[in-house]
Amino acid sequence: MPESPSSPPLRVVHVVTGGFSGATQVAVDLCADQPADRTLLVLRRRRGDVSTRVTKLRQLGLNVALVAQWPHWLTVWQLWRLLRRWRADVLLAHGFSDHLWARYAGLLAGVPHLVHVEHNVRERYGWWRRWQSLWLARHTDAIVGVSESVRQALIRLGHPAHRCVAIPNGIDLHRWATDGPPWHNRPAAIIMAARFARQKDHFTLIRAAHRLRERGTPMHVYLAGGGSDRWRRRAEALIDELRLREWVHVLGPVTDLPQRYHAARYCVLSSHYEGLPLSLVEGMAAGCCPIGSDVEGIRDVIVDGQSGRLFRAGDAEALADALQELERDPQRAAQLAETARHDALSRFHLDLMKQRYQILLSWLVRHGPIDLTAADGAPPELRPAGASTRTAD
Repeated sequence: MPESPSSPPLRVVHVVTGGFSGATQVAVDLCADQPADRTLLVLRRRRGDVSTRVTKLRQLGLNVALVAQWPHWLTVWQLWRLLRRWRADVLLAHGFSDHLWARYAGLLAGVPHLVHVEHNVRERYGWWRRWQSLWLARHTDAIVGVSESVRQALIRLGHPAHRCVAIPNGIDLHRWATDGPPWHNRPAAIIMAARFARQKDHFTLIRAAHRLRERGTPMHVYLAGGGSDRWRRRAEALIDELRLREWVHVLGPVTDLPQRYHAARYCVLSSHYEGLPLSLVEGMAAGCCPIGSDVEGIRDVIVDGQSGRLFRAGDAEALADALQELERDPQRAAQLAETARHDALSRFHLDLMKQRYQILLSWLVRHGPIDLTAADGAPPELRPAGASTRTAD
């Protein structure tokens, strides 16, 4: 990050789940290309063996540490020890509920600047954890939502609006923006890259595939991603019940996702809610026509009728209608795909995300906490569109 020649280099710590979710990937991306002696990635343990993934991160040059998941006092104590030993200048606490325990440790360790990064519009905020988050917000320099929808969700929960900014997540264009076959030359297939979980609602896409087959216009559907074994089994049971094994294919985790996107015309995400869905952005960058449920987070990515199509969440009939209409008008579908690809490359690239975080950290170190109500209280790059300001008293 930018620093004046006379200032000592910042020591930055990112704390995030060790479950290797989208939040973990964002933290990893922010640590990449940074000096290992100045940037520390701390993963909060989850069930399962993550040693292979941690080894790969270390081989890439990242400084990685692990702390306990439970009990919470042990998580905080281990983080406190790391932060004291590391002499951190800035702590970025990613995701619920990791951001709570990380900020407690940051306060106890005397970290000068705390940043809360929220990655979804709906988290399990009971009254007690909501109270904790709002209390910690008093001691937090900036609260980042990974989309405008997440920023608004934070404000609705009671977090101080003058501290909340949006920094959209980004993707590595070198991986996703490689040229694939023209849209018209691709199979009339659908891919949904999402972990198996209640939130992602694979069932609506599976039922839409059933509707398409009943109408005599079947399409192959590919479900890529890991997640919960229980939700995967439920999805497979529905596939069997509807006799769709010929048409709906459960791939599990894949390593060749760009090539999978290049072999499909449509990328679909039928989630009940999102923060900022990188899998959808990746499909857009790879040249697919995106179709998503009309919910927070997805609306931050797709403009209905301009860069893709939106359908009512949980409505398999509406999703089937959208797919069928696009197949009947391939010229329009190809234009939507081209606009979506342009949007992905211009609005959601990784370098832009990193630049905005660098601007934020530089501002905090030089000027202190964000204050969107003051004319000089936040960098212009991070102000919401159309935000009004007042001069501080």
